[in-house]
Amino acid sequence: MIFINFKTYQEGSGEKAIDLVKIIEAVSEETQIKIIPVVQATDIKEVVIGSKLEIWAQNVDPDKYGAHTGAVLPEAVLEDGALGTFINHSEKKLENFDDLEAVTKRAKDVNLKSLIFASDVAELVKILSLKPTYAAYEPPELIGSKTTSVSDSKPEIIAKAVSLSKEAGIPLVVGAGVSSAKDVKKCVELGAVGVAVASDVVAAKDPKKELLDLTEGFK
Repeated sequence: MIFINFKTYQEGSGEKAIDLVKIIEAVSEETQIKIIPVVQATDIKEVVIGSKLEIWAQNVDPDKYGAHTGAVLPEAVLEDGALGTFINHSEKKLENFDDLEAVTKRAKDVNLKSLIFASDVAELVKILSLKPTYAAYEPPELIGSKTTSVSDSKPEIIAKAVSLSKEAGIPLVVGAGVSSAKDVKKCVELGAVGVAVASDVVAAKDPKKELLDLTEGFK
């Protein structure tokens, strides 16, 4: 499986988000690889209407209905059609474990799936105790890298993360610098169920070509 984080790239915002999801859906149907677009909260409803894919939110907050200006409620993204959410991404890091636990519980309470990010093995151990749908290992220093993939620079840590995740019964996703079929294949061979990518697809000159290349790593 492939999670594609649209972030706030211009190529993945508004009408362009809808167009990109159509491309992703075509590739998913052609390759039979599960691909999950992870879009901005403001684009969820419009994207869901025009796609059969499972759509996720990039973030939710632990707040409940009330006076919480600017908060993204789990109930709101669920109502718009999102089926899951990222939690604790390095660009939306939670300050402490209590906050992480609170957000995860809120997602579970409304039946949103979750993928919680860990920057290292120590953080992964804490995350696994929360029993998310998926856990992700993504070293922040390699996010967005065009030259170095996590699969090349930290294979031993991926292997350790996979071992810990299997013991906890939680599927592991790997990200950071993943940009080729070779990278994907290495992550899968080490035991990951999938990868998380962003700019490699979203900001690509030819997103379909790039995504088709990534799917080759599952063969």
